[in-house]
Amino acid sequence: MFNEFFSRQDLLLIKPAVLLALFGCGILLTDLLHERRHKYLNAVTALLGLGFTGVQLALIQRAMSAAGYSEVSGFSGGLVVDGFALYFTWIFLIATAIAILFSVRYLEVENEHHGEYYALMLFSLVGMYFLATAMDLITLFIGLETMALSVYVLAGFLRGDRRSNEAAMKYFLLGAFSSGILAYGFSLLYGLTGSTNLRAVADALVARPSGDPVVYLALITTATGLLFKVAAVPFHQWAPDAYEGAPTSITGFMSTAPKAAAFAFLLRVFLVPLAPLRPAWEGLLVVVCVLTMVVGNLAAISQNNTKRLFAYSSISHVGYMLLGLVAGNETGLKGIAVYLLVYVFMNLGIFTVLVALRRKDIIGDEIEDLSGLFFKNPVSAVFMLIFLLSLAGIPPTAGFLGKYFIFLSLIETRHYVLAVIAVVFVVVALYYYFRLVVMMFMREATDPERLNISPGVAVALAITLAMTLVIGIYPEPFIRLAAGSVLVPFR
Repeated sequence: MFNEFFSRQDLLLIKPAVLLALFGCGILLTDLLHERRHKYLNAVTALLGLGFTGVQLALIQRAMSAAGYSEVSGFSGGLVVDGFALYFTWIFLIATAIAILFSVRYLEVENEHHGEYYALMLFSLVGMYFLATAMDLITLFIGLETMALSVYVLAGFLRGDRRSNEAAMKYFLLGAFSSGILAYGFSLLYGLTGSTNLRAVADALVARPSGDPVVYLALITTATGLLFKVAAVPFHQWAPDAYEGAPTSITGFMSTAPKAAAFAFLLRVFLVPLAPLRPAWEGLLVVVCVLTMVVGNLAAISQNNTKRLFAYSSISHVGYMLLGLVAGNETGLKGIAVYLLVYVFMNLGIFTVLVALRRKDIIGDEIEDLSGLFFKNPVSAVFMLIFLLSLAGIPPTAGFLGKYFIFLSLIETRHYVLAVIAVVFVVVALYYYFRLVVMMFMREATDPERLNISPGVAVALAITLAMTLVIGIYPEPFIRLAAGSVLVPFR
């Protein structure tokens, strides 16, 4: 009876999501059994869940390689595992694992060490998995909301903190509004094409008469919802408040894994169902990219809160990554994949240092809190310097590699003006990143207490630093991985 509904291949493809959901539920059930001093076991369980999921992904990859398949589909074509899906799912797993490592200490300091924190992270990963693998509008939307609802709750996890509550409420309200617009766009696409399958939608849009106003309405509403999810200007208003108010560990998490998932979602939609409308949306994206780089970089200059500064920094990086989609060639799409990978390590490295700054009665998210960090903990200060250089795109760090491919794609497609604008704002970014460097190396410490680096924080710092340097110094294997993830646009 069971086999009448699901094939063996269907079960193989959905197993990573099932494992994540089971481990999430398991954490909720076993949390009550742990004494307060043993709450870290919830993090261990979550890491085990990520490990089992990683093993399952590796088995899927091996089975595909043995059979010589570039992609495997299930659920009547509604779910597709290809190089794109595998690459992004590995990014989600790695980012979440690092976030869990430094979350243990943060939750202990905040006295909010609860199992549901880790369960919600795993549940959000379930949604991310479907955002990377789904080829159906309905499945994509369900995956998006599964991820988003989990992150909304995590943003407000510090229930006694007004800033956290306010951030979660703003994020939820604006997120719900954008999801409504996106759902309206999807409903128009379904109404125009009679299908929710992405490839069928693309085929039907090709056959539509040019200049159809309903097609353009569907494009505008869908693009609006997608651009909100990646925090592109002018749909970025939620990001600074959400980043500032959320727990620092969650700010690091939501700036990487959900960001990568939103980009996977955006790329799937723009390169498959909306690919026939490229002449219409390419100009729109050019304007969005320029505005995003301008607003993100200029607004970051005046910020005194580190989380708000990195929120605007994150917005500016969205502008750079979208330039790869504007270029639209293989180099540009590979550049986005590389950029997202390196962004995970350098951004999580920075937030690991910020988590280490959090101590009793010291929040640690103001720029002044970095004062004299070199004299209190030279290793953390040097690590932070390397991460900042990587965000600015200075070689030989990994950040240079991402920007290199984006700029190269613009030159290859003769978008010379966009390339010049992007380079100019790299210089602007150097200014506000080096504000932090000045604080760490050239100011006296306002708080003489030395940093207490926990084992989880130390491991997270070691991983992020090693990958930031290794990808920058020896990039060939990672470039090959990114090249294998390139999603071929619908023709």
